[in-house]
Amino acid sequence: MRTSTPSSSVAGSTPEADEARSSGDGSIRKLYEEHHGPLLRYVSGLLRGDRQRAEDFAQETLVRAWLSTADQPPSWSPSRAWLIRVAHNLVIDWSRSERAHAEIQHEHTLEKHAELVDPMSEAVQRRFLVHALSRLSHPHREVLFYVYVLGCTGSDAASALGIPPGTVKSRTHHAIRELRRRHPQHAPAGA
Repeated sequence: MRTSTPSSSVAGSTPEADEARSSGDGSIRKLYEEHHGPLLRYVSGLLRGDRQRAEDFAQETLVRAWLSTADQPPSWSPSRAWLIRVAHNLVIDWSRSERAHAEIQHEHTLEKHAELVDPMSEAVQRRFLVHALSRLSHPHREVLFYVYVLGCTGSDAASALGIPPGTVKSRTHHAIRELRRRHPQHAPAGA
């Protein structure tokens, strides 16, 4: 049995696994040449074109295949389906951890920027808004309600109101322009 020096050993591996790996150098090259391209295309599709991250996942998949050859019979070679499944699982695990990390970070951001709600200020703003909208024509109020309060798209508002989408755009534009004209102190800067 061949033994290797500690410097060439992978941390925590056995001499038998090291021997299998070193004897499989030719097989890893063959594995890479045969599967790297299709594997990279598959992972790149999962990652929506993030080429660098796809390359990382493809290499990690091939390394895992190479390391697993020590635990398999000598004639075993990973199939493309096996490689695709390993790559898929790596991407899924990564995306789950990224999502969890983003949610935690988002929670902390919200806590830092949370503002106290002033009920009196909200009541004054609501009263102002009701007064300003009541001075608009019914069609203009109606369009603003569908677009800004209900959050409908222009085409959804048009079908709900039974008017063409162009009319929704026009009424929205004219209603906002009228609100700005009557209440310039509340218009956004540069508007």
